[in-house]
Amino acid sequence: MGRAFEYRRAAKEKRWDKMSRIFPRLAKAITMAAKEGGPDPDMNASLRSAIQNAKGQNMPKDNIESAIKRASGKDADNFTEVNYEGKGPHGVLVFVEAATDNPTRTVANVKHYFTKAGGSLVPTGSLEFMFNRKAVFEFEKAEGMDLEELELELIDGGLEEIEENEGMVYASADYTNFGTMTEAFESLEIEIAKSSLQRISTSPVDFTEEQLEDIEKMIDRIEEDDDVQACFNNIS
Repeated sequence: MGRAFEYRRAAKEKRWDKMSRIFPRLAKAITMAAKEGGPDPDMNASLRSAIQNAKGQNMPKDNIESAIKRASGKDADNFTEVNYEGKGPHGVLVFVEAATDNPTRTVANVKHYFTKAGGSLVPTGSLEFMFNRKAVFEFEKAEGMDLEELELELIDGGLEEIEENEGMVYASADYTNFGTMTEAFESLEIEIAKSSLQRISTSPVDFTEEQLEDIEKMIDRIEEDDDVQACFNNIS
């Protein structure tokens, strides 16, 4: 994962510092997860993850419960999950995931962000093979934790890679193993700080610092959009 993983994490933390944007996005993720897999967290790994991430951002319990209830209401039926793919400044490849009640508005906004940065959207599916979908889990390394032993414990759950950085451990698996990995961590009583489904570039590219500044400006605009849930790229 290397530099790209570090870039994504640092950039996301910087952009998600405003509660006014964090909570609506987290609430939408909870609603979409409950709508797709049911309102019972015990039976829905995606919902457990969404709730876990919300709690990690200090989202109030009432907000979480309201988001779950919203899944059975009329408003949830209006949400559609859509993906957009594009090429940004300096040829960077970007994959955008959104949840919207107005696809026409959302595609117009996303297209504008790319165009303003000198890029453009590409036909859906054009970049699909350029990214692998992964389930990524982040948690603090407990005192005395043996990562080699933990790796063996998690292999049956689908673990592909595990690494440590500054006291935090990052574990990844194929996205289809999100549920089994979640259950494996729960059985080991490991508290996950954050879990997500990410798209990892199969051919990451190095960019100069000046190029990264241009790229970050565009990604900032995209991720500030209320309809955008996640944004991935091929930065090395």
